[in-house]
Amino acid sequence: MSEQQAERARGFDAFLRARAGRLWRTAWLLTGDSQHAEDLVQTALIKTYGRYGAMNDDDHYEAYVRKTIHRTFVSWWRKRSWRSEAPSPDTMKETEATSARIGSPDLSLDVARALAELPRMQRSVMVLRFYEDRSVAEVAELLGISQGTVKSYSHRACESLRGSLHLVPQEVES
Repeated sequence: MSEQQAERARGFDAFLRARAGRLWRTAWLLTGDSQHAEDLVQTALIKTYGRYGAMNDDDHYEAYVRKTIHRTFVSWWRKRSWRSEAPSPDTMKETEATSARIGSPDLSLDVARALAELPRMQRSVMVLRFYEDRSVAEVAELLGISQGTVKSYSHRACESLRGSLHLVPQEVES
């Protein structure tokens, strides 16, 4: 291995240590399943690894990987049989354990459960728009749909989330 290849490998390893968790959280919000999230991130990293050395910095590479994660997710749910799977009680226990491991208030179990109830394309739009804070134009480009469709999916998803039993405010007892 040449010195340049070794340096690239060290840089990539440092990138993974610093950012793999964030990439996985995004994939987990999309898939609702920790194993599918791991598969999704690994697939995106395999697809993009050859471009790591050509990127200006890790921020650009992370954006490239995230775009690949979303496009791969859309491709998977169009093709794969797991798109119609429903969570089992065991999966819900795993989701609770995953939520506890993440330890972030932004990724509460209730939000994850509410997102899991959405159709996959609406879930993708919501994760991109509100978790990754992307514009309507960026979401449309990433998912290969029109801006009007992004707005429509956002509206429908918000309506569904407003009615979700997982996100009902609880009364505080005195």
